[in-house]
Amino acid sequence: MKLIKNYFYNVGYQVFILLVPLVTTPYITRVLGSTGVGINAYTNSIIQYFILFGSIGISLYGNRTIAYERDDKQKMSQSFWEISILRFITIALAYAAFLVFLLFTKKYHQFYFYQSFQVIAAAFDISWLFMGLEDFKRTVLRNFMVKIISVISIFMFVKTSHDVGIYILVLTLSTLFGNLTLWGYLKQTVVKPNWHRLDLLKHINPSISLFVPQIATQVYLLLNKTMLGSISGVKSSGFYENSDKIVKIILAVVTATGTVMLPRMAHTFATKNFEQLHKYLYLSFDFVSFVSFPTAFGLAALAPKFAVWFMGKEFAITGQLMAVESIIIILIAWSGVIGTQYLLPTNQTRQFTASVTAGAVVNLLLNIWLINQYGVMGAIIATVFSEFSVTVLQIYFIRNQISIRKLFNDTWKYSMAGLVMFFIVRYLNSVEPGKFMYFALQIYIGGVIYIGITLLLRAKFLKIAFRFIKERKI
Repeated sequence: MKLIKNYFYNVGYQVFILLVPLVTTPYITRVLGSTGVGINAYTNSIIQYFILFGSIGISLYGNRTIAYERDDKQKMSQSFWEISILRFITIALAYAAFLVFLLFTKKYHQFYFYQSFQVIAAAFDISWLFMGLEDFKRTVLRNFMVKIISVISIFMFVKTSHDVGIYILVLTLSTLFGNLTLWGYLKQTVVKPNWHRLDLLKHINPSISLFVPQIATQVYLLLNKTMLGSISGVKSSGFYENSDKIVKIILAVVTATGTVMLPRMAHTFATKNFEQLHKYLYLSFDFVSFVSFPTAFGLAALAPKFAVWFMGKEFAITGQLMAVESIIIILIAWSGVIGTQYLLPTNQTRQFTASVTAGAVVNLLLNIWLINQYGVMGAIIATVFSEFSVTVLQIYFIRNQISIRKLFNDTWKYSMAGLVMFFIVRYLNSVEPGKFMYFALQIYIGGVIYIGITLLLRAKFLKIAFRFIKERKI
């Protein structure tokens, strides 16, 4: 039941952050405009590189280490303090590098400085400790608080197109504040370490082994905004940011299982219960397939009119972008299960690294060609192909470890139901006015169609779900 509670904590938060942009994004796009949104997206993409290199894979490594050692509180506490101190040092070096960067840049100097509070916030981020312990309640409550504070502050202080700096400060300082609040729970969670036996060096190599795939992953996520800002201008970066934001918010609900399952899979692997490990894998994959197909097809159907209603006519192009980018909801859902829930917990870091590195290379090469040819749409197409390459490679790597046929057993049912739903909702979207009431009606009709068809096709996941509801256990 703890696994189910953690999932609902995580999904509850993902639903909440799904609702937050419904309030803030229409306001921000109209107040700051495409230029203001673009400046934030572009400068944020640059600052993320410093956070990435300062973190050196410690969050993933820390999460997995805590999951491995949580049955021995003294050992776990020793590892926590060693990893935390190591992260303080590496983040300090990253911030020093940022200050050097600031000396050599003139454009957006003030905005870069405001964004740099995120680097400081990263040093105090210990959410990996609580995730490793499967204590998602604390991190979710922290995230709720941060989001609520930031939303209130946006409406209070961001009033004109000149308030881009204030908007950035609200986002960065609320993140820093949220990270600091988690330190108040340490007394209940860990004990004092043996300061004379601190060994930071032993954590460097395994952190770096997870850092390499993070570099690859983050580079191709950030590269699009950076290259768009440099080649097509900050407006294109803003269009991409808003399209990507909506897709990733919806995706977060689908991939919430990854955050919950990683420590559980790592602990199961540590106890050598391989049969249960594979059971979790098949169940997670079937679940994300069941959820990702309707969300991807539904977003693609609603996107054209939704973008104009939600963000204003200046952002109409994001409707086309979202329709194409929605494909990655399915691809990332699959790679999230295989990569995050299986390859990483089972110490197959090399295979995970190879897959995301391939994605980064594909993204870079296609960006150079497609952005020059098609602008922001080119970056979206490059994103889809890069995610496709990641997923295909990961499936190839595990082909001899599990049954691929069993993994995809009911996928055709979900895809068929999703396609039928797409055509009906797309037709309704084209004939009905773009208003909230009609979007809600289209979502309801689409949901009924999808559930109805999967029931007729006797999809495996629905049988499991009904059995769980009946027995109230997993």
